[in-house]
Amino acid sequence: MSALETPAPVAGAPAGTRPEATVATRRVPLWVAIVATSLPMFMATLDNLVMTSALPVIQADLGSSVGQLSWFMNAYTLSFATFMLTAATLGDRLGRRRMMLAGIAVFTLASIASALSASSEGLIAARAVQGLGAAAIMPLSLTLLASAVPPRMRAAAIGIWGGVSGLGVALGPVIGGAVVEGVSWQAIFWLNVPVALVAVPLLLLAVRESRGPWQRLDLVGAGLLGGAVFLGIWGIVHGNDDGWASAGVLGSLVAAGVLVPVYLLHARRRAHAVLPLRLFASRGFTVANVIGLTFTIGMFGTVFLLAQYLQIVQGYTPLEAGLRTLPWTAAPMVVAPLAGAIAGRTGLRALLVTGLVLQTISLVWFAALTESGSGYPSFVPALLMAGVGMGLTFAPSATAVLDGLPDADFAVASSANSTVREFGVALGIALLTAVFLGNGGELSPVGYDGAIGPALLTGAAAVAVAVVAALFAPGRDGQ
Repeated sequence: MSALETPAPVAGAPAGTRPEATVATRRVPLWVAIVATSLPMFMATLDNLVMTSALPVIQADLGSSVGQLSWFMNAYTLSFATFMLTAATLGDRLGRRRMMLAGIAVFTLASIASALSASSEGLIAARAVQGLGAAAIMPLSLTLLASAVPPRMRAAAIGIWGGVSGLGVALGPVIGGAVVEGVSWQAIFWLNVPVALVAVPLLLLAVRESRGPWQRLDLVGAGLLGGAVFLGIWGIVHGNDDGWASAGVLGSLVAAGVLVPVYLLHARRRAHAVLPLRLFASRGFTVANVIGLTFTIGMFGTVFLLAQYLQIVQGYTPLEAGLRTLPWTAAPMVVAPLAGAIAGRTGLRALLVTGLVLQTISLVWFAALTESGSGYPSFVPALLMAGVGMGLTFAPSATAVLDGLPDADFAVASSANSTVREFGVALGIALLTAVFLGNGGELSPVGYDGAIGPALLTGAAAVAVAVVAALFAPGRDGQ
């Protein structure tokens, strides 16, 4: 199929589809629709890791503490994770494309504010607003793509989407390092402006507006679930700064734990909850979310520590460190589209188990290499193994989230999975940093000895849990 048709309204259209979602017939090359939905997602994904190579430079420029360094990452993640489900609900009511365009606008303005920040506190605040914009970009990009592609081509298209997501992961440290070294750390945020200027007209040209079933806004449910995510991440992040036994940290974590069952009781009595419990009847959706949490805890916590290790211990510049992560971070660009293309023949389970096993082994290998003081060439095979494993995980897990669900549930299902993964990113950075600091770690050439190994093994244990979950993923023909 070489073009995307926007059909006129027909009998039997999906329940809940608004008439204005399908108003005229036009033909747009399918690849344009894929680029239009993937480019904004690339921008949001890039900014998850673009700061990793720049953290030591920003620390020297702004006088940031170790805790503030983690907040540069987690402020983005916190608002990103908290507001995704709300953004999906608003997208169903107001228009998914319209909501995504609003997210791009907020994200771009916050990127400019980040570039202009003159203090750690200002940068943290701007990053939080960036995450708010990203909350309307990441999940809705997958929803719009899945709706635009015929079902028989959906797995392959999602594979390409996963490859672009991998491209954001791959180029984050490299672009961050190159820009910091060649221009300044502020320039990494200015890069988002031209990307947005290209993404907006592409979306308007290639993707039709769509809406989900018209239903009342579940404001109580959004408050309960959003509050649980916010308080949970807040407590996790502050655990390293204030101490895990402090009243503020314990209070946040306990409150988050209380809000979850309260939400479950609320959702059981409401037909149109912000996160419908019926989604968990899908094995693919449930398994993908367990994998999304545990996989991101291990892998992204490791990226956070390893990017700094290459600079502080091995002495590389930000650009050199970013380039040296490419065997790991670039592999998903190639592997994820291939995984999406063959998923129909192999089933999701085989790809997920293989990918997650490779990643678990690679993290154990990293722990051994860092503690033994090995040179960079010894890291290359482990980096490649981690990258191939990531590529085998991205596309199949994204496909599993939507497996067996009606189109009307795509937005909320994708948003729920993105929320879980962003929670995993924050938890992974906080957890592995806590283990690092708890073993006497510090940001100095000798401060990683005896500290980074236990942290990376903790990450490996988290990914091993994902391996177990993957055993229950759909196999061939959904078996």
